Amino acid sequence: MALQEKVRSATMEAAEDIIYGSIAGIAGKYIEYPFDTVKVRLQSQPDHLPLRYTGPLDCFRQSIKSDGLRGLYRGISAPLFGAAAETSSLFLFENVGREMLYRAHIASRDKGLSLPELWLTGAISGAFTSFVLTPIELVKCRIQAPALSEGAPAAPLRPVAVIREVYRHEGIRGFWHGQLGTLIREAGGCSAWFGAKETATKAFYKLRLRSATSEKEKEAVLSKPLPLWQQAIAGASGGVTYNFLFFPADTIKSRMQTSPVGTGQRRSFFSEGMAIWRHHGLRGLYRGCGITCARAAPSSAFIFMVYDGLKRHVPMQ
Repeated sequence: MALQEKVRSATMEAAEDIIYGSIAGIAGKYIEYPFDTVKVRLQSQPDHLPLRYTGPLDCFRQSIKSDGLRGLYRGISAPLFGAAAETSSLFLFENVGREMLYRAHIASRDKGLSLPELWLTGAISGAFTSFVLTPIELVKCRIQAPALSEGAPAAPLRPVAVIREVYRHEGIRGFWHGQLGTLIREAGGCSAWFGAKETATKAFYKLRLRSATSEKEKEAVLSKPLPLWQQAIAGASGGVTYNFLFFPADTIKSRMQTSPVGTGQRRSFFSEGMAIWRHHGLRGLYRGCGITCARAAPSSAFIFMVYDGLKRHVPMQ
């Protein structure tokens, strides 16, 4: 009976992670998608041609002038599915990481996880999620930057057509082109995403505990959620840390995934990175980073607030 209860509890926990993570991810994607489109277009500019965009604002201006605001949301259907898959996977695998630490006796259920252990569960979550995310991001990037395939016809703008094109030229394996970049970005970035959020959350609770004079008051403080503005700051800090620290890996991945298929011109992760470094240096690896961090702050804040709010107030039966 006890075993059945544990299985049922674990199943409910996994279902909550998938459902609530999906809702939070979709909500966050609507906020960040126009900024993500601009980031991909900045990252994917060819080396041998003059830069098409001088910066994020110029990219926004040219994109709206040519396609209108709707153009910045081009191809959002696939990323909405991707956001649901990504965010639910992140929270699901973060819980898997916690269970791995508990079962390996690295952490104790009674004492909870320390900050280093929380950063580690984030890395575990990101590593698993990267394999789910790479095919979704490949389709998204080819839709967002259709005109940047050097010397080749523009990639189709519909997800099904992009999927057919990649499969025809490279088979199933082609959908994981750029996997190493996604793995580095997600393992390191998700460690920072969860870790920085939890670090900020614990710091806010420590400040609130200063006014508690008894154990009962301390328990009361810890039992209540943080004010919304503190939750927002904690979530935003995770988003900015995630994107800034591992942005070069994302730049290389975007360049790999927007390169033409079926031409034999595909580069490896390291050769693509060296090509960017030779032509543009460190600045080229961080092209689009500012706008990415700017959209990551509100998006991550919103994702954590929605997810944590649902977990607190909508328990599954």
